[in-house]
Amino acid sequence: MNNMPKVKIGIVAVSRDCFPESLSVNRRKALVAAYAAKYGMDDIYECPICIVESELHMLQAVEDLKKAGCNALCVYLGNFGPEIAETLLVKHFDGPAMICAAAEESQNDLMDGRGDAYCGVLNASYNLKLRNLKAYIPEYPVGTAEECADMIKEFVPIAKAIVGLRNLKIISFGPRPLNFLACNAPIKQLYNLGVEIEENSELDLFEAFNKHEGDSRIPEVVADMEKELGAGNKRPEVLQRLAQYELTLLDWVEAHKGSREYVAIAGKCWPAFQTQFKFVPCYVNSRLTAKGIPVSCEVDIYGALSEFIGTVVSDDIVTLLDINNSVPADMYKEAIEGKFPYTHKDTFMGFHCGNTASTKLAFCEMKYQKIMARALPIECTNGTLEGDIAPGKITFFRLQSTADAQIRAYIAEGEVLDVRTKSFGAIGVFAIPEMGRFYRHVLIERNYPHHGAVAFGHFGKALFEVFKYLGVEEVKFNQPKGMLYPTENPFA
Repeated sequence: MNNMPKVKIGIVAVSRDCFPESLSVNRRKALVAAYAAKYGMDDIYECPICIVESELHMLQAVEDLKKAGCNALCVYLGNFGPEIAETLLVKHFDGPAMICAAAEESQNDLMDGRGDAYCGVLNASYNLKLRNLKAYIPEYPVGTAEECADMIKEFVPIAKAIVGLRNLKIISFGPRPLNFLACNAPIKQLYNLGVEIEENSELDLFEAFNKHEGDSRIPEVVADMEKELGAGNKRPEVLQRLAQYELTLLDWVEAHKGSREYVAIAGKCWPAFQTQFKFVPCYVNSRLTAKGIPVSCEVDIYGALSEFIGTVVSDDIVTLLDINNSVPADMYKEAIEGKFPYTHKDTFMGFHCGNTASTKLAFCEMKYQKIMARALPIECTNGTLEGDIAPGKITFFRLQSTADAQIRAYIAEGEVLDVRTKSFGAIGVFAIPEMGRFYRHVLIERNYPHHGAVAFGHFGKALFEVFKYLGVEEVKFNQPKGMLYPTENPFA
């Protein structure tokens, strides 16, 4: 996929001057060797400067990292470490940082070979707080070379997300549709996160679309759509206009991303879109999302933001779905009960009109939008990609600003069940443990909109760390049975 950040993590070993510097040097070399053996060297760079208790050495290391093209940092405590210099390193380095430390190696070498890094992490964390600095500290940050290599690898998607957000622009078209306040949220928190936003009128988009009429690239895009859809191409007459729209969006992105490297789109799709553009944009949205440019529906700006984070963390295509409808009791009894370890209240259907990429669907057809066609001519509503979402692990999540511009998030891991939905749109039967309680005491209680981002796999651990790094103080999850939510009635 395009439009995705890459990270190069500079590993800097630090040393306190009253400890043998060789401890940090040798342990750094062992760490890099362990990482290279397991994961290769594409993600990391070994800084040759070993920081002692010196701000000058810290500046030399920062300069070396810049020259090496590093955009993320690992401060590695090979011994106790200099709490001032190592935290100033985090301050002066322009990028996400993590801290991990060396475990002691042998009971036979606890005299001159004892590094006390276990103690050093405490001082490092205290000094980070004193300086109002952020760094990722793993759940248990002290380990062998191999264990620290795994910690750095877990930092990669977290660092990618932070780098991506600092270089992201969200491009939106039009206000939220009428009677759709659910996706309307203050944009102040975008700026707090380092994200830029460009809000445009849908009239601007319509003008740009009309200027692309007869674009020489249209036949090539149509051919690509035909190849992707195959027998599912049920509305071939609309492909030319869909191709024209896809080129319009791609050209807009290139012309408008400005100083930013990455882009997500919050697009308009109703009520006037269908009658003026003469199609719905769902299929095109799915194709751009598959290219690494997430596109949310209904001008859902924080939905687009969530999709982008999910794409970066999972290194895969995501989708945006309504937390939509309950599973009928007869479907649960026939297809789920006794076959899957879920209660009826653990299940629901996630749906959107047709914005999920074809590779994430078990089967698909490009058709018309049934809900809109109830009030409009069918030919105005062509352009949805319908099909059941492929079964497998998922993470449902969202980063959201509240009405009073507070930032909060939720994460819930579960799966799409191998159960036919017998419905329309891009849709799947989802199961999340204790979903009924999560639905009531997080989604409803904390005023979340009905849109949620879906990553295809279990990525809760990385997403949780991303949200923590961003300073999100409230990150809710689907609590297990016996663990009460603050608003849950203990007598129920």
